[in-house]
Amino acid sequence: MFERLIKYGLWLALLWLLPAQAEVAVSAARLWPAQDYTRLTLESKQAISYNMFTLDNPQRLVVDLENVALDATLNELGSKVSGDDPYIGSLRIGRFKAGVVRLVFDLKAEIKPQLFSLKPVGDYGHRLVLDVYPAIPADPLMALAEQMEQKLGASAPAPGVVIASPEPAQIPAPAPPPELRNRLFLVAIDAGHGGEDPGARGRRGTREKEVTLAIARRLKTQIDATPGMRAILIRDGDYFIPLVGRVEKARQAHADLFVSIHADAFIKPHARGSSVFALSEGGATSASARWLAKKENDADLIGGVNLAVKDPYLARTLLDLTQTATINDSMKLARHVLDELQDVNTLHRGHVEQAGFAVLKSPDIPSILVETAFISNPEEEKRLRDGVYQDKMARAILDGIKRYFAQNPALSRQRIAMDD
Repeated sequence: MFERLIKYGLWLALLWLLPAQAEVAVSAARLWPAQDYTRLTLESKQAISYNMFTLDNPQRLVVDLENVALDATLNELGSKVSGDDPYIGSLRIGRFKAGVVRLVFDLKAEIKPQLFSLKPVGDYGHRLVLDVYPAIPADPLMALAEQMEQKLGASAPAPGVVIASPEPAQIPAPAPPPELRNRLFLVAIDAGHGGEDPGARGRRGTREKEVTLAIARRLKTQIDATPGMRAILIRDGDYFIPLVGRVEKARQAHADLFVSIHADAFIKPHARGSSVFALSEGGATSASARWLAKKENDADLIGGVNLAVKDPYLARTLLDLTQTATINDSMKLARHVLDELQDVNTLHRGHVEQAGFAVLKSPDIPSILVETAFISNPEEEKRLRDGVYQDKMARAILDGIKRYFAQNPALSRQRIAMDD
C-alpha cells in the first residue's frame, strides 16, 4: 500500500512538472479594407480554433481565438484599422479568459461575416480568414450610374468611388440603370490577383497584382473618355476577389465584355511577349495554355476561398449553346486585341489560345485574358513598370475592343440566369 502511494505521488509530481500546452503564435496579421469587403488574415504555424458571434446596440462582431498567444503581432492589429474602412470602425483585443483571446470589432454598417481556415499553400502557413461583407452587396451597375450623375452634376464623388475619365461630358447622364444599358457599351476590366494573392514576381521585386491594377486603371480612363463606352473595375484596390466573384460582378453589371489583365511568368527569364486567351470548349490548345490556366486557376488557393460558399458555376458541367456562342464572340474579340498588341510588344504566340480559365467562364459575356508581358523577363519587367508602356498596352486593348464593337454591336444581348 505504501509503495502504491509513493508511485501515485511520483506520478502526480511528474504531471505537475510537464509543461502546459504551448500557445499558438500568430506570425503575421494582415488587414485588407475595400468597398467590396474587408478581409483580416491571421497566419500561424498551427491551425487556430475559433468562435464567432455578433452583438447589437451597438453593432459588434466578436471573434474568440482559443489557445493563442497575445503577443505584439495581435496587440498591434488594432492600429491597422484605417479610418476609411467601410465596415470596421475600430478593433479591441484582449485576454477574455484563460486560453481565449477575444477580438471585438466595432462596426460601421450591418454586415455578413465569414470566418474560415486555410491550409498551408505556397509561401503561407495556416491562415484564419475573416471576411466582412456588407449585409446588402452593392449593385455595380447602380454605382456606375450614380458615379456618372455625380460627374455630370459636378458634385463630389461618393466615398470609395474612383473617377478616372477626363471628359465625362461626352457621355450623357443615365436615368435608371436599364436605360444606361441601352446607351453604352460596358466593359468589365479585371485586374488579376490582389490582396493575399500577389501573382507572379519579377526579379526586381515587381508584383503582378500591382502591374495589372495600374494597366486596368489606365484602360478604364481611356474607355471612359471614349464616346459611347464606359468601364467598371472588378478590383480597384489591393484586395483579393475569388475567380467566380469576378465573373459574377461582371454579370451583375450586365457588362458587354470582360477583359482580365495579367503579366505572365516562366521559370526561365528569356520567355517574352504578349498573349491573348479565350475559354476552351474542350481541351487546351497547347500544353503551355493548359499549364497557364492551371496556374491562374490556382489563384483561389493562394488568395484564399471559403469552400463553404457554393460556386454557382460548378454545376455547369456541360457547355450550352449560349456559352458556345459566347466563346465564339470571345475568340473574335481576342483576335482583334491580339492584332493591336503586336504594335506594342512582341507576341509570344501569333494566334489566340484557349484553355479552361475559370475567370473566363461567364455564360453570356465574351471574355478574354490578356497576358501583357512576361514579368519574369527582366527587360519586359522594366517595361511593365513604365507608365508610358502601360498606357500603350491599355490603348492597344481599347483599340481591339473598338474594332470588335464596330463589327459586333452589343445592343440587347439576352442574359441567362444561373441555377440556384
